[in-house]
Amino acid sequence: MAVVARTVTAGSGPVRRAGRALANGVGRSGGAVRRRIRRSTHAGGAGESGLAKLIELHAVNSAGDMLITIALASSVFFSAPTGQARGRVALYLLVTMAPFALLAPVIGPLLDRLQHGRRAAMAMSMLARGVLAWTMAGVISSAGLGLYPMALGVLVSSKAYGVVRSAVVPRLLPDRTTLVKANSRVTLAGLLATSIAAPIGAGLHAIGPQWPLYGAFVIFVCGALLSMSLDAKVDSSRGERKARLSADEEAPAEPSGIPGKKPSLLGVGSSVLHALQGNAGLRSLSGFLTMFLAFMLREHPLGGLTAATSLGAVVVAAGAGNALGTALGAWLKARGPEIIIASALILSLAAAVAAATWYGLVTVAAAAAVAGISQALAKLSLDALIQRDVPETVRTSAFARSETALQLAWVVGGGLGIVLPLNGPLGMSVAACLVLTAFLVSIRGLFGAARRGGNAASARVA
Repeated sequence: MAVVARTVTAGSGPVRRAGRALANGVGRSGGAVRRRIRRSTHAGGAGESGLAKLIELHAVNSAGDMLITIALASSVFFSAPTGQARGRVALYLLVTMAPFALLAPVIGPLLDRLQHGRRAAMAMSMLARGVLAWTMAGVISSAGLGLYPMALGVLVSSKAYGVVRSAVVPRLLPDRTTLVKANSRVTLAGLLATSIAAPIGAGLHAIGPQWPLYGAFVIFVCGALLSMSLDAKVDSSRGERKARLSADEEAPAEPSGIPGKKPSLLGVGSSVLHALQGNAGLRSLSGFLTMFLAFMLREHPLGGLTAATSLGAVVVAAGAGNALGTALGAWLKARGPEIIIASALILSLAAAVAAATWYGLVTVAAAAAVAGISQALAKLSLDALIQRDVPETVRTSAFARSETALQLAWVVGGGLGIVLPLNGPLGMSVAACLVLTAFLVSIRGLFGAARRGGNAASARVA
């Protein structure tokens, strides 16, 4: 800033005064923005508890992932004719999603063992993506086969960060702040960072396809440093045990007389298990719509619009829905989490059926928006149930394993979306079937848990 000030004040008197005023104005504006961001991230005791740094870290993570997404989408999807692009994305899914489907069940338990190294695990996930982004920059123009294993590494590293971040939040809760409200603040910071990084990534891509990846490298290196600056209590696991995704609240202990036997894992309880089933259906819907509509709207635009415009309208609707759902969590704080998840499933099912029956731009965009709202609200409600029903000694483990299960559900939905024929009503009918399956599997358990009730204060959504 001092260099800028000296440069703009080197001319004649009026120019010097104008330059000085401009430099001072820019400096004051930048300082005001930084202070406003800091007040937002540090509000509600988050600065004292250490949550503020995690909020900032997640914003950095989301910005870096967005730049990589822009680079991969431009090379794998938009740079080739429709038929060739579909083959490229099918290959991308085969080379990245199939191994990830095998690795996903392992990620949660593996990271569960890193209870004393969570900061290092997040830093390593950042560094791994930074190195992979720099390496991909050399091959992004050709979109050769060497790009896909590196993309798999980025995917696994990103999901590993997500699992560890979910496990870290309970350790950084400020006083009188619910776990769900903390997660909502972290999520909103990520959404805001994504919205800022998207146009920056587009501008970098205009310079060259490799430049968003170079930008991601810088961001992830900063994220690695920020990970190590988190509060040391992130690495504390005192009093924690491991959880398993079953309906039993507590499994019987193994006979103590057998050497080498460890106690069985604690179950998360029926309410959490059924909530996870409902969330898995909504997450698979998200993956399906992402993959299916990306190709469907490129080849068959809606509403007489261009392919880019119709796809952009649906993407904006989905993003706005996700942000709105996160914000609605605070307004729905007095409602039961089970009822909210059931309502989200019903609304998503109705929107998908409407899009299949009256297939068009408005109904498809509405279905994408409702899916975004429902996914956000259902995830916040799942967080509330874990907070209410899972003992503190296993809560961190439950977050890690449930997040891994949800990531795997997205993979399954996305894979189905890529292999389905490009028929709009058929695709939206399949989307409705995904939600209907989750509804039938989970609804009885959700309503049963709602009737039994719980501690209303601790079950609030935000």
